[in-house]
Amino acid sequence: MKKKILVTGGTGFLGYHLLKKLSKQHYSLYSLSTKKPTKQRKIKKVKYITCDICNKNVLKRKLKDKYNYIVNFSGYVDHTNKSKTIQSHYYGCKNLINLFRNKKIDNFIQIGSSMEYGNSFSPHSEKSICKPKGNYGIAKYKATKYLEKIDRIKSFPYTIFRLYQVYGPNQSKNRLIPVVIDSCLKNKNFGCTSGGQIRDFLYIDDLIKLIIKSIKKKPMNKIYNVGAGNKIKVKFLIDMINRLIGSGKPIYGKIKMRKDEMKNNFPNIKRVKNDYSWEPKCDLRAGLKKTISFYRNN
Repeated sequence: MKKKILVTGGTGFLGYHLLKKLSKQHYSLYSLSTKKPTKQRKIKKVKYITCDICNKNVLKRKLKDKYNYIVNFSGYVDHTNKSKTIQSHYYGCKNLINLFRNKKIDNFIQIGSSMEYGNSFSPHSEKSICKPKGNYGIAKYKATKYLEKIDRIKSFPYTIFRLYQVYGPNQSKNRLIPVVIDSCLKNKNFGCTSGGQIRDFLYIDDLIKLIIKSIKKKPMNKIYNVGAGNKIKVKFLIDMINRLIGSGKPIYGKIKMRKDEMKNNFPNIKRVKNDYSWEPKCDLRAGLKKTISFYRNN
């Protein structure tokens, strides 16, 4: 019997890449999203289910099958909308956990966020105190705490991956790297912050390899920081993209940092490297070249 994997948010950037990779392996694959996949993100071997995870009753009707693994990428992408952000990233996650808490699943893989640490000093370890800022960070942290609470009550199998900045081909053009690439390819003058923020950027293929490792390994009910392990300034990143493309002009300082944006946000990834024998393989330059190639051809 093929094991069944349910990927919530399966039509998004992260979900698409995971399902694409898993489609080459021996699993029955299901995607749950509020919308059908775009033509560019549709995968033949995946059964697509449309449903809003915030709707508890409909969710229960739609997910009657038994699943071995749940990977939760779900959540509203526009974090300025407080209500939808809290509803999808916290209450939606809570609905999923409650639906599967009495069923025998192998692993509930929750995609958390570095924003859960808020203003805690970087590099973050998993023992860093969480001081979440903004709707998104608060919602993700509440989901983490609820998952830990259910585990204490029910011995629920879970893995939490707190992601830093993940990028790669087919990402929507509402994130930093696709925005910069698009502006440079169109030879635009474009506004940026001063670029002094320090971040960590992980190529999508490295993340997907880790998640697949976690599917094949018994969960240890832990939180893991997931990044490339290399801190860089945003200005360095933008300049690198600009040089690789050879056109466009960033105007630094034209845009102010968001109020909930941290100056420094990067991880210590020792725990995930040790527990999963995993290490990022794609360096920033190579990852950016692959990403630029995708947008140039699409």
